[in-house]
Amino acid sequence: MKLKKRHGDIVDAVNRHGRVGVEQLATRFGVSAETIRRDLTVLNDAGRLQKVHGGAKRARLFTEASFEDRMGEDAGAKLLIARKVTDIIGPGDTIFIDTGSTTLACAAALAETAPLTVITNSVHIAQTFDKARNGSSVFLVGGEFGSGNDQTLGTMAVEQIGGFQADYAILTVAAINAETGAMDASFHEAQIARAMRRNARDTIIVATAAKAGRSAAYRLCRLDEIDMLVTDRAPDGAFAKALATARVEVR
Repeated sequence: MKLKKRHGDIVDAVNRHGRVGVEQLATRFGVSAETIRRDLTVLNDAGRLQKVHGGAKRARLFTEASFEDRMGEDAGAKLLIARKVTDIIGPGDTIFIDTGSTTLACAAALAETAPLTVITNSVHIAQTFDKARNGSSVFLVGGEFGSGNDQTLGTMAVEQIGGFQADYAILTVAAINAETGAMDASFHEAQIARAMRRNARDTIIVATAAKAGRSAAYRLCRLDEIDMLVTDRAPDGAFAKALATARVEVR
């Protein structure tokens, strides 16, 4: 079995059972206990599970770093995702796009294409389209101002989102896995994303491969409520199977 697939299957087993032992995993995969310990160290360091004495348990719920810190993380992966998104969105489309470092990269790429109608709660994203002067119509929804990410949140923002109907909702997540689906680390940001998804024809989740297998506190949607996952690396293991079962198109 290839290393990448074994790692994916180990994470799937841990997520399914909550906790598994080294010897149990060694028997299942036909490798030595020492090999499994090395695997668990790698997966622990990647945040995909917690290595504990004698085995591993589910990863801690993921909490995001500040927006400024996230802007520098996985920059190449986010640019690749952004380029893929430009192949999906067509001239004249109406899009929701929420706050995030990955969605900001997508906004920068889309702002260089044909005019769009853009509805966002992100000041940065609204400014990105405005500065591009590509003829896009940009709507920044109102609401309580969240200064940490320069975004609008709360009941007023959700109500205003409900006044639009979009072709696509382009949404970023803190975590995504086979069991729960897409999740966010912020209650208020998850609330915004759910509102955008409800008022769009298709839901596009943009997420680096590092988000796969993680868990976060606030559920955005199930896998079968996602139309497309745009990522930088093809999913593997049970997650890939779950996406196929849910008929999620992966780009």
